[in-house]
Order: sequence, then structure tokens, then C-alpha cells
Amino acid sequence: MNQHCIMVGAPVDSGQSNPGCLMGPASYRVAGLAATLEELGFIVIDRGDVTPRPAEAARCPNPAVHHLAETVAWTNALAAAARGAMDAGFPIFLGGDHSLSLGTVAGVAAHAADQGRPLFVLWLDAHSDFHTPVTTRSGNLHGTPVAYIAGCSGFDAFPPFPAPVPVERICLFGIRSVDPDERAALRDHRLTPVDMRELDERGFVAPLKGFLDTVREANGLLHVSLDVDFLDPAIAPAVGTTVPGGATFREAHLVMEMLHESGLVSSLDLVELNPFLDERGRTARLMVDLTASLMGRKVFDRVNRGA
Repeated sequence: MNQHCIMVGAPVDSGQSNPGCLMGPASYRVAGLAATLEELGFIVIDRGDVTPRPAEAARCPNPAVHHLAETVAWTNALAAAARGAMDAGFPIFLGGDHSLSLGTVAGVAAHAADQGRPLFVLWLDAHSDFHTPVTTRSGNLHGTPVAYIAGCSGFDAFPPFPAPVPVERICLFGIRSVDPDERAALRDHRLTPVDMRELDERGFVAPLKGFLDTVREANGLLHVSLDVDFLDPAIAPAVGTTVPGGATFREAHLVMEMLHESGLVSSLDLVELNPFLDERGRTARLMVDLTASLMGRKVFDRVNRGA
């Protein structure tokens, strides 16, 4: 893993309806993300918060969609920032609602194409986020990034996604809230999520290991997008889209430890943290701790566990 961690703030609040996510980047900084990474031996470069250009007019045939122009402006700005950050080290994008991934993954995909390597995406989330601006009923564009990443139609207002990611390279992991329209779209595109039912039956290790083996065999780059609502709201209340039955503290750390041990992760989104809904910063601190696990923090060296 690259020894330079590039922190990029993405105070995006346009993709959903609960104000507060724009304060997410500041919360991660206050919770000590940079110091935590430095303790692990990384050189941390904080590039501050991205500022998009003024939004230009944008249209969508779906009247439910809101803040379209602002979200397109964020997508353009974050795509450029992400591409530049990939050239400099290991980017960690501090969100901000999940619509930020429209831009961050676009920038990462452009970098992967430049490198001639396939991009894989691990989506740790309660939701599949497979709507398009045309199909969303809520009008919340944080529910659309995976469809954009996969190259689906309906994103006419957005820049064309560079090198769309085939669905076999996308792993939706921990899913437990999918509406009927998304379910039909997932079926049509032959994208089968690893939902919580499967994780209850098989455990976390086997499905994740299988996906990581695929990334390794293809010599791929792996972008991880971690939504706060991947976690159970009992341990992570600071999100506006809580869904009961998410990953426990131990399960989430297991996922992060496996990702670190794989050596495959090349970029990371931290999204949907809403400090207005937190309890004395506990969710922000947990997300920082999970990032530390992904970056190599361990309690014990596993080679000594049988001693």
C-alpha cells in the first residue's frame, strides 16, 4: 500500500435530504484521522476540501430529482480531484453524502484506465444505490452512484463515466434495503448483491475472500466505498438512512482487516457521516478506527495467535 495517504474533503450535501453531511470532513479531522494514519507510519497530506465551480443549469425529466446542477458540479470537481490524488498516493475521500462517489469513482476509473488495469469496486452499504436520475422516486441522487459506475443510461446531465465498471467487478456487500425498482434493475443487469441474508448464512469471510481473489487474479485496482449505514445503527447512529441489522463492530473490523491483508485496496470513500445525528462523536471515531484497521492497525500479529 502506498505510504502517502492523500486526504480529500468532499463536503457534499446535495445528494440527499437530511442536512449535515457537509460537516463530515471536519468531523473526521477532529476525530484524529490524520494522526491515526501517521501513527501507522503513513505520510499524510491533507489537500483540504474540494470546492466545485458554480453549478450550471442541468435538466432531468424526473421532477422528483433535486439539486441536480449542484451534484453535477460536485461530480466534475471530485473526478478531477480523485484522478490527481491517485497519482500522488492512497486517496481517502472524506464525505459528504454518497453522491460524492459519482465523482470519486469516476476519477479513480480514469486513473485505472491510464494504468491499463481493471477497476473493481467494493460497495459497503445498506443500499444498492442502483437507481438512475430517471428512476429515483425520492429524487435523492446519493442513491444513483452504482448505476453511474456501471455505465447505465439515464445520466444525460452528467459527464460520461470514463471506462464503466462491468457488473462482475462490482461487489455490493452488506445490502439490506432495496426497493422494487432497484431490484428489477439489478436483476436486468445481472448484478447480485451479497446481502445480509447471505452473510448470516455464510459468514463474512467466504464472500469477501472470493471477491478479493477475483481482484487479485485480474491484477486490478480496488476502490472501497464505506457508507456509515453499512454498520448497525446501534454502533453508528450518525446517518440519515439507518437500516437495522447492519454489520457489528467485530464484523466491520474483520472486513477492514481482510482488506488490509489483501494488499489490494487503492482508494477509499468514507461517506454519509452526519455529525448532527451523532452521539458525542462516537460514529466519527468508529469510522476512523475502521480506517485504521484497513490501513494496518492490529491488536495481535496473526502469526503468533497459536503461540
